[in-house]
Amino acid sequence: MLADGDVVSIDFGAILSGWHGDAARTVIVGDPGRDDLELIDATREAFWAGAAAAHEGNRVGDVSKAIEGYVKRLPRRYGTLREYTGHGIGTEMHMAPDVPNWHRTRPTPRLRVGMALAIEPMLTLGTHDTLELDDEWTVVSRDGSRGAHWENTVAITPGNLGAHRARRRAERLGDMFAPLAD
Repeated sequence: MLADGDVVSIDFGAILSGWHGDAARTVIVGDPGRDDLELIDATREAFWAGAAAAHEGNRVGDVSKAIEGYVKRLPRRYGTLREYTGHGIGTEMHMAPDVPNWHRTRPTPRLRVGMALAIEPMLTLGTHDTLELDDEWTVVSRDGSRGAHWENTVAITPGNLGAHRARRRAERLGDMFAPLAD
């Protein structure tokens, strides 16, 4: 049962003509708390930092580094989930390469036009440690802190125009889940 003040992440996908898309949003049921709103904003902006780095010639590690760098520059410390990552996507929902939300010093694949990534930062108000519940789907933070998840499918296009256009469009349209927080 949902209760006033709950923070809920909704992860959803779609398949159209054999091609997969994946997205997630985090919403607040009822009256939002300031910490929860800041957590969701930080997670969404971490996504946009990663999306801006997802362009031809960069590497998957550049996307990870952009997400981690954004989160580390924030005045508040957040836990960045490490057990769950973004991923390649296309004719299957989960494909190579994995797209971590933190930078690891190792070679990663170079991004090419035509690739698609599901970039999905997941942050908590506590540590990065998680537990999976008995339903084998629901994930909660081990320390009981609130968490947020923000995901979109990003196509690698010439000159990274896709991420910039998508950001402008999203800003024009507003957050499609804002009414759920009211």
